[in-house]
Amino acid sequence: MKLNSTVLLTLSLLTLMLGAGSVSAFLGFDAGSKALKGVTAPDARPTTKFASTKTNNPQRGGLTLLKEEEILKLVKARIDGKVKTAKSKKPEEEDEETKSSKKKPEEKKPQEVPEEKPQPGFPVSAQSEGVSLSVQSAHYSGGALLLKVHMQNKGADAVHFLYSFLDVTDDKGRTLSASTEGLPAELPPTGPIFSGTVSIPTALLDNVKRISLSLTDYPAQKLRLEVSNIPLEK
Repeated sequence: MKLNSTVLLTLSLLTLMLGAGSVSAFLGFDAGSKALKGVTAPDARPTTKFASTKTNNPQRGGLTLLKEEEILKLVKARIDGKVKTAKSKKPEEEDEETKSSKKKPEEKKPQEVPEEKPQPGFPVSAQSEGVSLSVQSAHYSGGALLLKVHMQNKGADAVHFLYSFLDVTDDKGRTLSASTEGLPAELPPTGPIFSGTVSIPTALLDNVKRISLSLTDYPAQKLRLEVSNIPLEK
């Protein structure tokens, strides 16, 4: 009797356990189904994705790839269109553009330089074989006497000078050292007037009222230019 009751108790417990497990499994499955309701797995297929995108959103256009030939045709058409529009300009407009581009800025008139009044006793000049040497002015500046000199060759041949052979003497016959600046080494035939400066230290000009210049061409020494009695002002 005790064995039968034990067996029955064991079977009843197993039956209860199986029933409880089945009920809990059913309830869990039902709850999970309700929770996952409306959730779908993502579709990894690209064709399906594009197709669903077209159907769900009709406003968005699909991605279309152009062939290389079509792209070249489009580029050529645009280039031809630009060329045609450029050629279709009216000739009047082109004339106006060319006229505006050819307009030159107004040239400023050179300002007239007032002529300097000649210094009393100047110019003092000399001429030989068509070559002239003239002293335009004499003034003291920076511890030296500056003589403004003009030279010109109206002859048919070029004339060369070496200014180390320039002789400067005072009214007492003494030789003075001098330096030149700006005077040309060659005077071209029928050329323009050249300007330069002859500088003499003032320390050599104590009690000197007049000086003289003497210059010959080099190396031919065919002419001699002598400018005498150049007055000095202090």
